[in-house]
Amino acid sequence: MSLSDELYRETILDHYHHPRNQGALEHPSVEVEGVNPLCGDELTLYLDVEDGTISQVRLKSRGCSINMASGSMMTEVIAGQTLERAEELIDKFKYMMLNKDEAVVLPEEMEDLEALQGVKRYPVRIKCALLPWNTLQESISSLRTQAAVDGQTIKGKMITTEE
Repeated sequence: MSLSDELYRETILDHYHHPRNQGALEHPSVEVEGVNPLCGDELTLYLDVEDGTISQVRLKSRGCSINMASGSMMTEVIAGQTLERAEELIDKFKYMMLNKDEAVVLPEEMEDLEALQGVKRYPVRIKCALLPWNTLQESISSLRTQAAVDGQTIKGKMITTEE
């Protein structure tokens, strides 16, 4: 095992054994469950969104180390981000995980997530790493749908009521 593989392994194990932002929010803006029935990964993502920005994020998860580490790292990266920026980060992470041809270098704020590139060697485990990110994508979609139902629109960073 190379030094970089060992460092990546340590990063994943650290987030698995000491997950960040664990637990529930009492009154979240959105709460979405994600499940990977093939391996038993389950999670619930809680977001508080104020003025189009993720003000708080919490995650209740159980499952494999890849799923839990990916979710822990994701919560650190998206806290304080606008919904638009969170969507960009989702796209970058998914590109890294699904691009088989090359190693992908992520922006500095996402560098811990590069530890999960080794998962690409085990295609069945890619879904484990993607579950938190797919759940985040569903959460943002749910927020946008709810805003539209409530007669609001999301403009840039703001959710405003149309007059």
